[in-house]
Amino acid sequence: MSDPNRRPDVLIRNVTAITVDPQRRVIEKAWIAVTGDRIAGIGSAGMDEPVEAGEVIDAGGMVAIPGLIDSHSHAGHGLVRAAGAGDTNAWFEACRRIYARVATPSFWRAEQALVQLERLRGGVTTAVSLLGGGADIYRTDDAAAGDAHCAATMESGLRTIMAVGAGRAPFPQRYARILADGGLEEFDLTFERQMEVSAELIGRWNDVLRRRTGVCLVMPVYYAGEVEDAASRRVVVRMGEAMMALREETGVIFTQDGHRDGSIALARDLGVLGPFALLGHSVDLTSADLAALGETGAAIVHNPSAIMSIYGRCPVPELLEAGVTVCLGSDAAAPDRGFDMFRHMAQCMHYHRRHFRDPSYLPPGKTLEMATIDAARALGLQADLGSLEAGKKADIVLVDMQKPHLYPPTMPVTKIAHFASAADVDTVLVDGRVLMRGRRIAHLDEPGLLEAAAGEAKRAFERAGLSHLLVEPPDYWRVSQRRFADAPAD
Repeated sequence: MSDPNRRPDVLIRNVTAITVDPQRRVIEKAWIAVTGDRIAGIGSAGMDEPVEAGEVIDAGGMVAIPGLIDSHSHAGHGLVRAAGAGDTNAWFEACRRIYARVATPSFWRAEQALVQLERLRGGVTTAVSLLGGGADIYRTDDAAAGDAHCAATMESGLRTIMAVGAGRAPFPQRYARILADGGLEEFDLTFERQMEVSAELIGRWNDVLRRRTGVCLVMPVYYAGEVEDAASRRVVVRMGEAMMALREETGVIFTQDGHRDGSIALARDLGVLGPFALLGHSVDLTSADLAALGETGAAIVHNPSAIMSIYGRCPVPELLEAGVTVCLGSDAAAPDRGFDMFRHMAQCMHYHRRHFRDPSYLPPGKTLEMATIDAARALGLQADLGSLEAGKKADIVLVDMQKPHLYPPTMPVTKIAHFASAADVDTVLVDGRVLMRGRRIAHLDEPGLLEAAAGEAKRAFERAGLSHLLVEPPDYWRVSQRRFADAPAD
């Protein structure tokens, strides 16, 4: 913890602080002192306020919030976003071909650098990022992809918890890699190899509070129909046992992507749930699923902007009433969503208010909690992240409220959750270091990162033979009456 008697390295003055602390204080004309990588103090103007500091930021007209936390996203998707022009099957095929065959370490590094730039500009200081996804494709045949991802994280100055693990049974799976001469080498990838690489990456990179690179484990979601026969169930049980053994050995958290309709209860029965588990999407849950959450203490990550939230509904208000920890994720970036957590907060509120036809559901403060302190709690990081309090990590975001859509200057919590966007973020600190100020990012070569991302995406789609998926079709401009006829009654 920082020495309270030391002159602060950074002093933020004249700011409205939405602390998200246990008292949920909103302090007008506040000051926040930062010493080293921690918040040394926070209070009202004139009350024990330091008189000098290494750097003073006059934040008049701004609101300070804790760094936002995106609890579910996908590495790789930043360079595959929008592919397929709304054809979900085509997009999944693009993920499969690119991630499991032609994606090089430079692809993974360029993608993460691009995504971190977007997150930084939007005040997202911590994120969980699955190393692949789509159809359960995780690039853990060797450590090169994960190494590249984490190297880009360190360069950005933000925090990422990279989720690594194994794909879906049966094994072995057919993967490929690009050789130095540009050729393609195919090979069989086993579950055991993916677990070995995951353990290697955990040992090398899992230090999210000090080095800002964390690692967690991921395993596909299985549904009842996939484990009906004894042989299939034995395979999945062995996968879960191996995953849980490595998780217990390393102390990392565990996540899954795509729960629905009884799969949480099955995961409990397979032995992979506990307070260490963060379960993605979780739509159309059954009473058995709700009971499993209560028994195990697993947390839910809600992705209101995701396609899965169109197919089914995550019962967030009901989960909160039952005492389940629920946090917010972007599920970004592809095929139709980005990393703007302000946008996902607003979407979250409208999503559930529309369901209940009641505008009082999910108030703005609770929704902000889901992207800050509740997310930190789900990740086991609530002692260090998620709120503006003395002793916690100095991950601080300043939002410029002097904009027409954020005026008049009243009700800051409502304005942040309903009306703010990533473009309103002015200043970002992580570990006490100013990474962006006045929308200027001095430590990153933004034009270079954009150019590298464009080049890697182009090469990946060409190698995969999928360049045609990057062309917008003419039916973008037409509305299908047939689809209206097939739609369910409101």
